[in-house]
Amino acid sequence: MEQIRSFIAIELPDELKLELIQLEARLKLDKQPWVKWVNPDSIHLTLKFLGNIAVDRTGEITRAMEEAVQGIPPFHLKVKELGVFPNLRRVQVAWVGISGEVDKLSQLQKGIESNLTPLGFAPESRPFTPHLTLARLRDQASLDERQRFGQLIASTTFEAAYTIEVDAISLIRSQLTREGAIYSRISLVGLKEPLSTATA
Repeated sequence: MEQIRSFIAIELPDELKLELIQLEARLKLDKQPWVKWVNPDSIHLTLKFLGNIAVDRTGEITRAMEEAVQGIPPFHLKVKELGVFPNLRRVQVAWVGISGEVDKLSQLQKGIESNLTPLGFAPESRPFTPHLTLARLRDQASLDERQRFGQLIASTTFEAAYTIEVDAISLIRSQLTREGAIYSRISLVGLKEPLSTATA
């Protein structure tokens, strides 16, 4: 059975991707061969990385997603300041943070975790920190280079007054190529407004 690399995520609107393109252009002014930038067209808000799965399991995963969104109406998120993992002195990943209705986002992510656990997907051991990954530093980056990049991130302001309307989650396939990952949507599950008692 064919295996595909996949994850569950919230896809971003094109207007926000344009903001991220401009942000990356500002950060790239210094030559940084040790930084691997994420193509803004492929940036998304990951809720659960699934790894390699058999193609015939996409149906049951989509059903688990449908169960996870029950009772969660569409909600809004905002992008906020830049940050890094694990810290500014040893940067490994640079990201844009997420604010807004993060309580609903966390509820959604927990629902996905709990519905996928019976299917054999282990829950994440690390706490869920919603973010949009901008760049990863290559393994060969020196401590000095990591610190310099941390200083650049700390001194860069990012004030995108952009709101993301979250009204669906996607199961996405990730195909790794030499040019980077190619993403394609396998399924889309919409969030619904709860039925009022009058129409129920």
